Amino acid sequence: MLKKILMVAALMNPAILANAHEFDLGDLHIEHPWSREMPPVAPTAAAYFVVDNKGKEADRLIAVHTPVAGKAEIHEHVHAGDVMKMQQVQGVDIPAGGQARFEPMGYHVMLFNLEQQMKAGEHFPMTLTFEKAGDVEVQVNVQKDAPAAGEAHKH
Repeated sequence: MLKKILMVAALMNPAILANAHEFDLGDLHIEHPWSREMPPVAPTAAAYFVVDNKGKEADRLIAVHTPVAGKAEIHEHVHAGDVMKMQQVQGVDIPAGGQARFEPMGYHVMLFNLEQQMKAGEHFPMTLTFEKAGDVEVQVNVQKDAPAAGEAHKH
């Protein structure tokens, strides 16, 4: 009965399904991969998510791939004097019992040479490669705006 009620609620409000998707790979838990809808002429986009490491051993995100982009790179925003700039990094550590947050103005995945910009409500596959855990394919939801604080990354 509860399952039927939840299904009806999800069908009446598709945002429930769109905003609550999670993926697991061993001790790693990936929460709500998302990307912001960009103008059709924008040459790039970015993807965000949170990786929780529930294990006793650290891991490291070392690569990202998606068929919708010619190239995907792991980037971070850094302050250089009075200027905020973006730079590529070779990986991001996920500490044992900790997390790594990929969010605007922090770590993120840059998508270059896009075949086309995705629209809000659409989604695309993205493969995350971890040094120890290996590969996991996630679905990235495209949203009009960033999720409200705490909404996308509930624990």
